[in-house]
Amino acid sequence: MDRAQKKELVASMQDVFSAAPVVVVTHYKGLSVAEMSDLRVQMRAVGADFKVTKNRLTKIALQGTSSESIADLFTGPTAIGYSDDPVAAPKVLARFAKKNDKLVILGGVLDGQALDADRVKALAELPSLDELRGTLVGLLQAPASRIARVLQAPGGQVARVLAAYAEKQDAA
Repeated sequence: MDRAQKKELVASMQDVFSAAPVVVVTHYKGLSVAEMSDLRVQMRAVGADFKVTKNRLTKIALQGTSSESIADLFTGPTAIGYSDDPVAAPKVLARFAKKNDKLVILGGVLDGQALDADRVKALAELPSLDELRGTLVGLLQAPASRIARVLQAPGGQVARVLAAYAEKQDAA
């Protein structure tokens, strides 16, 4: 790799660290080519990317970005997963790491805040933006009768209390 290619790689990595809201750092030692290809296909399916990194060049690319705090994670055979959806890349990587112990999540960064491996896994448990949108649409499409029942319930309770009080007054 000549100097121009290294500069181009550093520039593209700086773009990733500046633009992507979430970056997950992993060790991939022992993964076969087929397993790496499978992981990349899974990542692309959710709009995420997975790249093997050159540690020295990546540390240079991290300088001056909001992700600079994760530079110490880049030792050994590292790769990064990143996506525009803050949950997509961590979710796929955590699911793959559960099935294949050769992929180890080291940590990551979310909007400039460093995350350890446990926080990345916790982030992976959250619903994705598409799932949240689906839930919201489902709530908005709930029948009007449900909304009316919810709104009338407190009034009905007050009416029953008043009726019981009136009956008690009539009996006395």
